[in-house]
Amino acid sequence: MAASHMLFCFWVLLLFMNNAAGETRHYKFNVEYHNVTRLCHTRTVLTVNRKFPGPRLVAREGDRVIVKVVNHIANNVTIHWHGVRQLTTGWSDGPSYITQCPIQTNQSYIYNFTITGQRGTLWWHAHISWLRVSIYGPIIILPKRNESYPFAKPDKEVTIMLGEWFNSDPEAIISQALQTGAGPNVSDAFTINGYPGPLYNCSSKDTYKLKVKPGKTYLLRLINAALNDELFFSIANHTVTVVEGDAVYTKPFVTDKLLITPGQTTNVLLKTKPEFPNATFLMAARPYVTGQGTFDNSTTVGILEYEHPSHHNHKSSKNLTIIQPVLPPINATVFAANFTGKFRSLGNAKYPANVPKTVDKKFYFTVGLGTNPCPKNTTCQGPNNSSKFAASVNNVSFQLPTIAILQAHYFGQNGVYTTDFPTQPLIPFNYTGSSPNNTNVMNGTRAVVLLFNTSVELVLQDTSILGAESHPLHLHGYNFFIVGQGFGNYDPNKDPLKFNLVDPMERNTASVPAGGWVAIRFFADNPGAWFMHCHLDVHTSWGLRMTWIVLDGPGPNQKLQPPPSDLPQC
Repeated sequence: MAASHMLFCFWVLLLFMNNAAGETRHYKFNVEYHNVTRLCHTRTVLTVNRKFPGPRLVAREGDRVIVKVVNHIANNVTIHWHGVRQLTTGWSDGPSYITQCPIQTNQSYIYNFTITGQRGTLWWHAHISWLRVSIYGPIIILPKRNESYPFAKPDKEVTIMLGEWFNSDPEAIISQALQTGAGPNVSDAFTINGYPGPLYNCSSKDTYKLKVKPGKTYLLRLINAALNDELFFSIANHTVTVVEGDAVYTKPFVTDKLLITPGQTTNVLLKTKPEFPNATFLMAARPYVTGQGTFDNSTTVGILEYEHPSHHNHKSSKNLTIIQPVLPPINATVFAANFTGKFRSLGNAKYPANVPKTVDKKFYFTVGLGTNPCPKNTTCQGPNNSSKFAASVNNVSFQLPTIAILQAHYFGQNGVYTTDFPTQPLIPFNYTGSSPNNTNVMNGTRAVVLLFNTSVELVLQDTSILGAESHPLHLHGYNFFIVGQGFGNYDPNKDPLKFNLVDPMERNTASVPAGGWVAIRFFADNPGAWFMHCHLDVHTSWGLRMTWIVLDGPGPNQKLQPPPSDLPQC
């Protein structure tokens, strides 16, 4: 009896250990060409596994994920696992020339990481030039086994990825723009799960349709994978309950309109009508625009279609009333600020908001556009037709090195980057007032070095140089807490008095308001080289990016792991 009891205890312990440790999930991503037709234009698109959008990556909290990426195309490529913390596994983060050299044609690389303390919706995408326009897909992190959501279990879960479609090759578009100094051509359509919808020419058959049943609850995993646009989203005649942002549970709130910036994810609960409504409802997304340049002023539409009760003598769905949603005005900055302000962490015992209450290091970074002078004996098409568009953080436009910063840091290679990134603007001015006469930026590969576990406060200040504009900033390797935001210039004496240090939202991507500022805090508890950049790719290409280098901590689990043997070479 005692022996069998001991055996039973052993099996229970083994089961518990398996649950706690998680399992290992293997994926193979073949980056390959695939012909896709949208808007009557057939184009050779860069994809993973010939899918557009790409395949789902599903794991549980605590699982180890191993993805072998094989490059079958002519372009260099890397994959970034957007929002995954990558604790001590910076080599698997993916931004080209920051944590790795790119994977060259006919080469492969194995990304190997464990999902620790995270559950919810994230996503993966290419992280070199503009390749992510078609190389992207969802990451769905389920709670640990026997764990539940902090809300009622939905009847079904659906992923909705918002994206952009270009009729011509996006790589040619950004290449030409960087050469001429002009703003790049904009996209030809927005998409819902790869489909533009019926409001575009030659597109009615390419419409995403979500079939639902009355009286059910659907968890919609919304992801903005668009290249250069923040997007409003709404479903006609329906409200949704926001329950998560960037794979962090929120205090639930109800809304009929959402704003999602590129890089962000938002999970919402959709409760369908109790009975068949005799109508078809459109879901729509269109851009939130604050800048002065040209933009894709179009709307992508999908269909929310109720299933008919089987016993019904139903009308054909073609005869049903079609109801359209009302989206905010295209430049609804006040709506944007109010909507962002509704997000609050759950902040309870199980899901605490561990925001730094005291701060070791304070940083004040301006973000915005600027110019580079036109090279001698050439003509440029940027501002005043005499310069090139640029973008910067604290007036430093970041130049990518030719070998990865993380390699240079780990192996002590000099001359790749400098550690003199300015902690505040070198020349203070009225950031949101009239533009200074000199709009030129400095160019360099500069980083900020942080000691392990430093508590950081970073204020990101928009500038009105070449026009105030909203900038969705993404920090790799970390979540951060949004402790405050406002319009105008940040006031270091008054504004901190209003900071939320109780239940601030925790995210990996946050918008700096147009003509305003956002304050974030985080503990630098993950050693490595971590990219921070605007998630509007045109701004990233222009240099609105920088790198944090976090040194190793004293403990064994506080050190960057050695590089893998198959790390790509430049």
